Amino acid sequence: MSHALLSRGATALILSGTLLACAHSPEAGPQAEASSLRAAASPAAAPPLLNPPTVSSHSDGWVVAKASQAAASAPVAESAAPAKSGKTQHTTPASAEGDAVLLEMAAAFKRGDSKKLTQLLPKARGHILEPWAAYWELRARLDKAPEAEVRNFLKRYAHSYQEDRLRNDWLLLLGSRRDWTTLADEHIHYRMRDDREVQCYVALVDFLRQGPQSPPSLPDEVYRLWMQQRDGDDGCNLAVDRLLEARKVSPAQIWRKARLSAELGRQRAARQAVDMVQSKGGGVWADLWSRPDKWLGAHAANPRKAPAEFAVLALVRLAVTDPAAAEKRMNSIWQTALAPEQRNWVWGVLGRQAAMRLDLDALSHFQKVSRVADLSDDMLAWKARAALRAGSTPKWAVVEAAIRDMSTQARQDPAWVYWLARAEMAQHPAHHPAHQAALKSLESIASVRGFYEQLALEALGRKITAPARPEPPTAEEMAVARQNPSLRRALYAISMGLRAEGVREWNYGAHLVNAQGQLGRMTDRELLAVAAVACEQQVWDRCINTSDRMRDIQDVGQSFPMPFRDAVIRRSRDIQLDPAYVYGLIRQESRFIMDARSHVGASGLMQVMPATAQWTARKLGMDDFKSEHINLRDTNIAIGTGYLKIVLDNFEGSMPLAAAAYNAGPSRARKWRQGPDLEGAIWAENVPFNETRDYVKKVLSNATLYAAIITEQPQSLRARLATVSPKAALVADNTDIP
Repeated sequence: MSHALLSRGATALILSGTLLACAHSPEAGPQAEASSLRAAASPAAAPPLLNPPTVSSHSDGWVVAKASQAAASAPVAESAAPAKSGKTQHTTPASAEGDAVLLEMAAAFKRGDSKKLTQLLPKARGHILEPWAAYWELRARLDKAPEAEVRNFLKRYAHSYQEDRLRNDWLLLLGSRRDWTTLADEHIHYRMRDDREVQCYVALVDFLRQGPQSPPSLPDEVYRLWMQQRDGDDGCNLAVDRLLEARKVSPAQIWRKARLSAELGRQRAARQAVDMVQSKGGGVWADLWSRPDKWLGAHAANPRKAPAEFAVLALVRLAVTDPAAAEKRMNSIWQTALAPEQRNWVWGVLGRQAAMRLDLDALSHFQKVSRVADLSDDMLAWKARAALRAGSTPKWAVVEAAIRDMSTQARQDPAWVYWLARAEMAQHPAHHPAHQAALKSLESIASVRGFYEQLALEALGRKITAPARPEPPTAEEMAVARQNPSLRRALYAISMGLRAEGVREWNYGAHLVNAQGQLGRMTDRELLAVAAVACEQQVWDRCINTSDRMRDIQDVGQSFPMPFRDAVIRRSRDIQLDPAYVYGLIRQESRFIMDARSHVGASGLMQVMPATAQWTARKLGMDDFKSEHINLRDTNIAIGTGYLKIVLDNFEGSMPLAAAAYNAGPSRARKWRQGPDLEGAIWAENVPFNETRDYVKKVLSNATLYAAIITEQPQSLRARLATVSPKAALVADNTDIP
């Protein structure tokens, strides 16, 4: 639950508390697990079956604090106090001392204490996480390290995540120093290749070396990377600036970045773009950004003498803060003063802002656009959404036109494949070629794997059923997965509380290189085994994430696990709440982390905010509830499901409305339900907040597949979405719900 609308992928969480014994190895208690893992840390030991203390996890930004051994041995003891974050007892003093050194080095790295890192590094030699220790020590002083030392590190830790991570850092340093020769030589050894700034530096080197003979696609690729950045960094800013000088990127493209940044409130990025094309723009910037209406008013007497692109930026800023004033300015003055492309863009911004406010007249702004090619894909997406909710019956012709006007890449999104097919089917009889083509389009995305994929199945007359599980990994496949050095280090790091490092290394070992540690993708069978390793250790987010990467097979036991099944199903049924809905929400909220806490305070499996927990506990008559109880498994489930039930009842049983309220707050969901009666999928697609729109879709599609798993019966996502209607006039809202 995140009424502050923080991205789960970016939320930093501190985990502490109960660790569960491995469900696949009931005979292996925590001491046995710790013993086998510590044996793996010994350089002389053969790679054993890896069984670290287990912990659940969710997003890549979360941090895990280990629980006590006592908690691990009694995972469901509700009467016990929450387990304290701290060190797990190890079987040998040497491993305990080594772990302590690594944790101390991690803390020193975070505070930038390079002297402490150098002092501690010898004590970390021989530890399973030695590559991390060596990385931290050298990275903290990389700008002063001799090149020979860097190369020695890369050689010593060849084929590891840490080697590639340090090479990434070194490439950035080489780029900032304009050492193009060394950068080009080293880049060919870089495996991850996911750093946009490095990509921009390398593209710039290619352009500087090859000039007119450089690949024709290079300018477009650099521009794409630059547009994806929230704030332009040195590499991409430099590359775009050089391409602009060479007339490989146009001023119009630079102004587009400034416009988009202005609408999103990204002042630094907008200013960076403007400075590339308008060196004397600084003098007017403060008024234009902070007081756009005043700036526009100052140029109202003679608008044609005003810098037109600055006027567009001012109108864009005004459209966000005061859309009525921006529309008035456009109609009275700037409609004739701007060039056609510029005014089309402003009307597109006004249309998008109106659609995001769910204004029923949003399409009227888009109707003033004389050339749709001047609009961005996101503007066209909101035009399509506005046409979908334009009344009790969507304006299907407008929906179709808006989607067809999108770029090829945008049209490939399952959402627009689905709605384009629906628009074609609504406008043409079954025998018409367009209708038949629409059916083929739906078939191309139909699957149980996602929201629109499930809706496509239903549009084709099929229900959602749980796929048969594949043959489990063989003993040989599991042995290969368990002996993968990156995955072994990742699980060990997670087990001792270095969760961020463990997740990064896991992603590298499972997703960016193959089973042999070379750049490339694992096969589905290899991914199946790797996911199984995460599942048996109950590291649920890596289990789910890795399993979801399989292309041609799906193991719903991995991608849709059901930890704490007895507790979740019993509690849900006791209060007449669909357990599949609860599981769908938990999977999205916490990935089954029992003791997760976001930096805004949401806690536990169901991510309940402290104030919400107190309010719900009072409603449920839990007189003995204290804030520290929220991380107890059964307490968190009781409060989370109790709150969800209250919200669901307040929204007359509407699952999409309740999911939106759980994520963004009930007051927003009440506002968003106003308007015409809408098909649930149309309502969900029109949720204004990107995070909440994605959240609602995932919770509902998760719940549908969980229902198929639990009941072993075909399910309907459309039935769960139902129709979303305004609140009946005679039914009072419970505005007391937090």
